[in-house]
Amino acid sequence: MKTIHQSKSNDLSAFAAFLAVATHRSFRSAASELNMTPSAISHSIKVLEQRLSVRLFNRTTRSVSLTEAGERLASKLRPAMASIEEAVQELEGDGHFPSGTVRINASEGAIRLVLRPMLARFLNKYPHVHLDIVSDGRLSDIVADGFDAGIRLAEAVPKDMVAISVTREVRFAAIASPEYFERRGYPSVPHDLYDHDCIRFRFESGAIYRWELERLGVMERINVSGPLTLTDQPLMVEAAIDGIGIAFVPDHLAKDALEDGRLKRVLEDWCPADPGLCLYYSGRRHISSGLRALITMLTEPPSDN
Repeated sequence: MKTIHQSKSNDLSAFAAFLAVATHRSFRSAASELNMTPSAISHSIKVLEQRLSVRLFNRTTRSVSLTEAGERLASKLRPAMASIEEAVQELEGDGHFPSGTVRINASEGAIRLVLRPMLARFLNKYPHVHLDIVSDGRLSDIVADGFDAGIRLAEAVPKDMVAISVTREVRFAAIASPEYFERRGYPSVPHDLYDHDCIRFRFESGAIYRWELERLGVMERINVSGPLTLTDQPLMVEAAIDGIGIAFVPDHLAKDALEDGRLKRVLEDWCPADPGLCLYYSGRRHISSGLRALITMLTEPPSDN
């Protein structure tokens, strides 16, 4: 019979493999994260399922999904494994250099705007830190999904999180090409958009974004229609440049095209600035040395050099 110590040691490795597969929904991606072979991951999961006498994953040739039992186990294991990792990272943080893995959840747009410009500088300065950045537009529960922090619009940050502003205010813009406006005319009030071809945005959840426009405290939510729906905002800008219709995106994505005349704004007085993006994390968890270093770099004043 195995001793309790032996069982726990073996379980920790199996549980780490289980959570990696549960997070990525892929044995291959989990193997890459843990520097193991897919067959080793598969064997570990098989042994764990046999030990627990329950199936944890539904497997097909194309997909991997958690069973109900797997969902329950994952929800219990994530905070426990996170506590173990935090304890290790806290000890590592007693040294001279930040270290460990920092997992960040953010939309593709937030990654490009906030993280992309400083990635090389950060990783050169902190070579012992590994950044694991996941592009996700679903507004995930970062604690339940095992992330150290997330980045999203300030208004969407859960109230129980610590939020740190990492951008200036964000202003959306309704934009289209000059050629489009020559053909279809200019909307002067939000309801005019119902008579225009609009480029819609679909969240990863499947929901279609309803355009929110505001002036003098009056909010208009417009369920636009048009020939094209996308899940990528930079592609929406490109489609607008091509004359397909009117897009509604953060204006920094269209900055160059607006400056060189490929795009024009409409309904400017209905597009006020909103609070910008925040990096946020749970105040109930230890902040690792790597996350603290990332926050410092994101919030430090720009260098004059």
